[in-house]
Amino acid sequence: MVKAIEWKDGKVIMLDQSKLPIEVQYIECTNYEIIAEGIRKLWIRGAPAIGIAAAMGIALGVQDIKAKSYKELIKGLDPVFNTLLLTRPTAVNIKWAVERIKKFLRDNKNESVQRLKELLIEEAQKIHKEDIEVNKAIGRWGSQFIKDGDTVLTHCNAGSLATGGYGTATAPILVAMEQGKKIQVIADETRPVLQGARLTAWELMQAGVPVTLITDNSAGALMKKGEIDLAIVGTDRTVRNGDVANKIGTYSVAVLCKEHKIPFYVAAPMSSIDFSIPKGDRIPIEERSAEEVTHVFNKCQIAPDGVRVRNMAFDVTPAKYITAIITERGAFRPKDLRKLMKKDINLDEIRL
Repeated sequence: MVKAIEWKDGKVIMLDQSKLPIEVQYIECTNYEIIAEGIRKLWIRGAPAIGIAAAMGIALGVQDIKAKSYKELIKGLDPVFNTLLLTRPTAVNIKWAVERIKKFLRDNKNESVQRLKELLIEEAQKIHKEDIEVNKAIGRWGSQFIKDGDTVLTHCNAGSLATGGYGTATAPILVAMEQGKKIQVIADETRPVLQGARLTAWELMQAGVPVTLITDNSAGALMKKGEIDLAIVGTDRTVRNGDVANKIGTYSVAVLCKEHKIPFYVAAPMSSIDFSIPKGDRIPIEERSAEEVTHVFNKCQIAPDGVRVRNMAFDVTPAKYITAIITERGAFRPKDLRKLMKKDINLDEIRL
């Protein structure tokens, strides 16, 4: 399994995904500023993975803070938190990681400054390990929807490269194959940064999964021909009513699935569900540089000089287009998602 990020010998080792699949290059991150740059420049991407990166960035950042007390340490961490939070606004996992670390610090405020620095490294590594287990649980719950002989469509990249390992949208596919099901995957290229072509196709091939790459505008035609049985995508932020923000083009896939009566599933770890937002139109949508659209790999120009560009990195798919949301706690109808906020909920009553 390809590793997107790991903590090793006091440094964060990050795979530069912007160079894949042409070049496999790892970057040594020795401070939180490099981590933040990596998140902004898409060296690392995918909601769970950038949440892990944020936690590791905090663990790196705290090591350089000269503090004698808990209060001084927290004050010194403020610029670290703020820098990481400002990198990418749509994916909720950075905020989730920052809030988890803040709570962890409050819960351990009686420890010495040096001990807190050590504990933050342990907590960041724990977040990483937990994410892998979460992904495997999503795979177990999601594999029930994949039948032997199915062809699965996916959009963007929600595999091991986008997570701590194993993936979210790819997890049900991998588990289904482990169960002996013979399946095929169709991967949208996912313009403009081509995460489907560069990343999903590459990592599925590495894992021995039969995969076919298509242009983004081919999905509808294949659905009409009956060549797609279901779609599974990831999510950067899912909100209380079940609306989902994911890579631009996801909404189009969902609408096409609805039209052709094809199930459309979203793999969503609990860390990417934002219960503080009631519905999708409140989700901040990141817009990125024009060069991602006008150039390929920032080198080959494919559009005229001076053309106006809108480069929305994400869109929002309304809950009505989603068959089920697959989490590590089970698969649920979007309308039942809000019930997960209750501590005493009987999950068996609402699981699919």
